[in-house]
Amino acid sequence: MSKAKKPDQIVFNEETQRYDAALKPYATNVGAPAIKVTDNSSWKTRNINKANKQIKARYLELKAEYDKMMAELEYNTLVYNARYTFEPLIGETYHLYRDKKQEPFLSIIAPSDCNFDHIGSFLLNSELIWKKVNNETGVQSS
Repeated sequence: MSKAKKPDQIVFNEETQRYDAALKPYATNVGAPAIKVTDNSSWKTRNINKANKQIKARYLELKAEYDKMMAELEYNTLVYNARYTFEPLIGETYHLYRDKKQEPFLSIIAPSDCNFDHIGSFLLNSELIWKKVNNETGVQSS
């Protein structure tokens, strides 16, 4: 084939040295409709906002769960570092108080039966984690 430049309406592939108009995924003749890029900016904007809201909601859920775990860790540390002279039983509720020196101690005596400075009531679960218990209902706090 000659090296002469072909007219624009002729579809000639210089690499393969062949006419390949029939192989193109788009129309190649002069009368074919123009290829127009569709404007998808509104679709992008709308979906970016939706995606960002979903990601933010998920982040807030994870943050709340993290905060809850950190509170559990603080309670666990507080109870395990408290003074007590007995071995707590799994499934039992114990009460944490402060003595006159402001040091925590664990007791089986309920807050209604004494005048100690009550910090909170805790249940030792089967995983040996102390869970804070609501004093009025005796139900674990979440």
